[in-house]
Amino acid sequence: MEDEPGLLDSLRRHWRALAIFTILVAGAAIYSERALLPGRGVEETEKSVPQPPASPQPAAPPAVAPVEKPSDKGAAAPEEAKPGEAKPGEEKPAEAGPPGSAADDAAQAVMSQTVTVDARPAAVIKGQGKWEDAAKTLSEALAKVNDAVGKAGLAVNGRPFAVFTKTDDAGFSFEAMAPLSAAPEGAPKLPEGVNIGASPAGKALKFQHRGAYDEIEATYEAIAAYLDEKGLDTKDLIIEEYLTDFKGDDASVDVDIYVFLK
Repeated sequence: MEDEPGLLDSLRRHWRALAIFTILVAGAAIYSERALLPGRGVEETEKSVPQPPASPQPAAPPAVAPVEKPSDKGAAAPEEAKPGEAKPGEEKPAEAGPPGSAADDAAQAVMSQTVTVDARPAAVIKGQGKWEDAAKTLSEALAKVNDAVGKAGLAVNGRPFAVFTKTDDAGFSFEAMAPLSAAPEGAPKLPEGVNIGASPAGKALKFQHRGAYDEIEATYEAIAAYLDEKGLDTKDLIIEEYLTDFKGDDASVDVDIYVFLK
């Protein structure tokens, strides 16, 4: 009991040092525990701190196949066109009909050329006709001109032709002509109502018809479509020059057609 006062006195004197020592021991114990179990302390700390709600993630865009540039692997070779098929970027040509058909004649007709037609002296007979009898009317008129020229002893210089001076749906007015080497002196009277005159002159588009004369309508339709497409203004003046003998509707005849421009 005599020592107790001394112990209390010693504690009173050294309590600060004991307190510091106790704090150091406790801190060392806590540090050792965290060093031995590092994940636990972090995990508990994270659990203790409230986390904000996760924001919704945007949906991933759909996968798109990469576009291959021509420069990466070179331009792809164009696919060979099959026979009878048009290549890309080209129009398929119209199929031609059998030789001598109206479709073939019409295709040839639009192969035009611009020419200058000179006036020539000619034996002339005037007439009128209807389209349904055109071949008969024209062939008879040309026969009269040739007979008159032969009887007058005049020299013919070229193939006979017909000049259409007026046309409409009902029929046509024409002049059948036989070109002469020279105009005869004076004013000779020729039989069958044939006179001496001159063929028309001017700038014209030259077309052609090859085939039966009763199929020439298809040729004129092709010519009309060509003139419309080109926006050309023409006179009501057409020459048909007959390169082969003109014998009738169904007989094949070669005709050069001159359409005069304004």
